[in-house]
Amino acid sequence: MGETKSYQGSCFCGAVQFTVSGEPAAMGYCHCESCRHWSAGPVNAFSLWQPEAVKVTEGEDKIGTYHKTPNSYRKWCQNCGGHIFSEHPGMGLTDVYAAVIPDLPFEPSVHVNYQEAKLRIRDGLPKLKDFPKEMGGSGITLEE
Repeated sequence: MGETKSYQGSCFCGAVQFTVSGEPAAMGYCHCESCRHWSAGPVNAFSLWQPEAVKVTEGEDKIGTYHKTPNSYRKWCQNCGGHIFSEHPGMGLTDVYAAVIPDLPFEPSVHVNYQEAKLRIRDGLPKLKDFPKEMGGSGITLEE
């Protein structure tokens, strides 16, 4: 039997610490306006996990939550403002921003919401108009 892998992550100042265990359900890039605006960047690198795989180990009382829509409950450190993760109840997954898990071997497999892209990326990965069909999207692939 293999050992379950786990990775440590934290907010910008380190006041909030967490682990993710096992394997992510998916990794990729999101180009939606909401993620771009929240991250203050042209694209957001995500890693999606089962909620039980994400454990806050320190600073739970310092986590703030904001939800503009019921689709995403965005979490950040109230001490430094550093983004940590977003809970997506409709998907049953938690998006832990890839940048806050330094040792996670980030292996993206898809771009989602590419119809909204501001930064075109030519990397050979599938570019979905919105989301995969199994996640409630159209599953339509766009040209790179």
